[in-house]
Amino acid sequence: MPHGDLDRFSLQGRVILITGAAGLLGRQHASTVAEAGGVPVLLDVDAARLAACAATLAQDYGVTAPYFTANITHRSDLEAVLGQVVARCGRMDGLINNAANNPKMEGSSSTGWLRFENLPLDVWQQDLAVGLTGAFLCSQVFGTHMASAGRGVIVNIASDLSIIAPDQRIYEQPGLLPGSQPVKSVTYSVVKTGLVGLTRYLATYWAKAGVRVNAISPGGVANGQPEEFVTKLTSLIPMGRMAAVDEYRCAIRFLLSDASSYMTGTNLVLDGGRTVW
Repeated sequence: MPHGDLDRFSLQGRVILITGAAGLLGRQHASTVAEAGGVPVLLDVDAARLAACAATLAQDYGVTAPYFTANITHRSDLEAVLGQVVARCGRMDGLINNAANNPKMEGSSSTGWLRFENLPLDVWQQDLAVGLTGAFLCSQVFGTHMASAGRGVIVNIASDLSIIAPDQRIYEQPGLLPGSQPVKSVTYSVVKTGLVGLTRYLATYWAKAGVRVNAISPGGVANGQPEEFVTKLTSLIPMGRMAAVDEYRCAIRFLLSDASSYMTGTNLVLDGGRTVW
């Protein structure tokens, strides 16, 4: 590959805002931006974890990452962050809509409150507010700014569950009645599927404004889950394993960079083959 083609993967000097930046994958997204020469802007509700993430980026990559606590369901918070980012960095080049509520069900002894027939309305509303309305508002505020500037990239973090239904058998616990078995909540599937729809809509809406919009649908990440759960899940994956925590980084870099310059409206699936088996 000619050296010029490799240069297209660079994010040198580009300012990329990441929501949910203090989370497991959010930290990986931020490291990817920093490693590629960009400036990660960290957004989360947890100030202490944000500060720790920024300190790690400074130590590992020599990058000063601006960070902000904000509620992404409040447009006024996002507008304030935009003003501070532009004042400090002079530009905004990308947005990763990563924030989401995602209760961990593997190994849970839930009594069934997350089951569809029992799910409280306020949980439904909160999950959609963070995962979908938050992505809408972030795209509206930061995406509109990029469209006005004539260039930018949005990457929405969806899931393999944007394509398939969760296999609730992998969450089952022995000794519990069917109505008390833990399940993956309906809100997770709805949010992640909605993000793919938002991706398609914005990709066409802002195509002539120079803003590309794509989604990535990752599979499950190995993160110390119970052995029984891992065995059940990996039996559904042709590659026979879960993803390593850093295994999506190159895909994120590709989608943010000029290497994907003719790519918009796509949902890039990285799931070890689960959705094609």
